[in-house]
Amino acid sequence: MKTPPPDTSHPAEHAGNTIASLRKAATNCRACHLWEHATQTVFGEGPSHASIMLVGEQPGDREDTTGHPFVGPAGSILSHALTAVGISREEVYVTNAVKHFKFELRGKRRMHKKPIDAEIVACHAWLQREIELIAPRLIIALGATAARSLLGRATPIKVNRGKLLEYATGVSLLITVHPSFLLRVPEENKDEEYEHFVNDLNLAKPFLG
Repeated sequence: MKTPPPDTSHPAEHAGNTIASLRKAATNCRACHLWEHATQTVFGEGPSHASIMLVGEQPGDREDTTGHPFVGPAGSILSHALTAVGISREEVYVTNAVKHFKFELRGKRRMHKKPIDAEIVACHAWLQREIELIAPRLIIALGATAARSLLGRATPIKVNRGKLLEYATGVSLLITVHPSFLLRVPEENKDEEYEHFVNDLNLAKPFLG
């Protein structure tokens, strides 16, 4: 009897057809090596049929500890900016392109490390299934990693941000910076950059409901 070929499919392909079942399946994902050092998988959260989906890069230290996306300093900026344009955080679905925290130790601190292409690709099937099940009318790519995952190629943020692009039939794409960018800009530029970020998000308002 011939030995059956090894199953090379992604675990996301075998998860159920609800966000809850997808989230449960992702807790045991071993598609790349990042799970080895992360505390847990940090999956997306929000209404199961939200009209707007926001995609970030990866969980940070706080997210890895709590198991929830965008609950650290960058998440606070995102929540305030959404409120500024009249969108409640509870109305949107928030997730990341990569579901495990990638970091390097500096003393006792775990410092964020940018995911490489192979890690983004390994996690893409989870994001694709989230998009299929949520079926949003608008996807907001927060930063270069999110745009890379969604479009399958490196996409410059500066020249593409603040425009409504077509992602798929009936689905628009808005590219902007990751809110963590606003934490890193010089103090004298923070107000201007925050206002620019809010103006980008304001384009999402017509997609609510």
